[in-house]
Amino acid sequence: MKPLPALELVTRLEDADWLDPLAKKVRKIVKRTIRPQWARDILHGVPIGHPVHPLAVQVPLGAWISAAVLDALPGNDKAASVLIGVGSASAVPSALAGFMDWSQLHSQQQRVGLVHATANITAVSLYTASLVARVQGRQGAGKVLAYLGLGVVSFGGFLGGHLSYRQAAGVNHTEDVPHRFPSGWQPLAPLEDLPDGKLHQRTVAGLPLLVFREAETVNVLSDVCSHLSGPLHEGKLKGGRVADNSAGAGGSAGTGGSAGSGEPCVVCPWHGSTFSLRTGEVQAGPATSRQPRFETRVTGGLVEVNLPGAD
Repeated sequence: MKPLPALELVTRLEDADWLDPLAKKVRKIVKRTIRPQWARDILHGVPIGHPVHPLAVQVPLGAWISAAVLDALPGNDKAASVLIGVGSASAVPSALAGFMDWSQLHSQQQRVGLVHATANITAVSLYTASLVARVQGRQGAGKVLAYLGLGVVSFGGFLGGHLSYRQAAGVNHTEDVPHRFPSGWQPLAPLEDLPDGKLHQRTVAGLPLLVFREAETVNVLSDVCSHLSGPLHEGKLKGGRVADNSAGAGGSAGTGGSAGSGEPCVVCPWHGSTFSLRTGEVQAGPATSRQPRFETRVTGGLVEVNLPGAD
């Protein structure tokens, strides 16, 4: 079966670089508006382990679809108005979460996301106008505006699906690691070959691993950031006992590499996601999924790694 022609149009949006100047301006507004890291982490969904936005949109969509059903039946004008009001109000926190996620995506994803957001804002505007018309007693106009809003938000939903399932925005980019890494203990490297107190990359079974040695202890995580596949070994070391690990680090992460006491963490060079080097847990978003953590042991001077749950 051939894909719908609309899919080709949406695919073209990914290369619409004329949207980049606008995306840059909106991105700055989002970052200036939501500054505290704790607020950003909540909107990203760090506490619940996956993005908040797909969950939050269920409320306005459910309310608006229910209102559309009631509008098609006689005697439900008041109930439909209440549902439209609930949907319009609940769209605000959903939009905040969506824009927070959007601000930390690749350019191709942001282009599609910008049109997705525009469609949703247009839909909210139509539903707000519908509510005003209903309050003024113009029920017919209110219903027409509401159905137009439903059509526009459905288009926005289609773009959201493209973002999630075709462009992999918001998904865990390390989910495949346990399925690709062999089960059992695998050789990593001689302990003496691993630099102490620095981020280091090694490849085992074709998969890149992030290695951080602390004297006789070796911490190993997947080197691919769960957010958008950034190379963690090019990031910065935060915390721990090493003063600096910024040599060779690239990208735009804003968290510094100076260290003091405390748990050592790695800051992704692409979007600043921060992970504990000892546990793989997310310390700061936009990532919401922890990094796969490998067990380690030293046998005869050789460091070996094992991934629990590997196929």
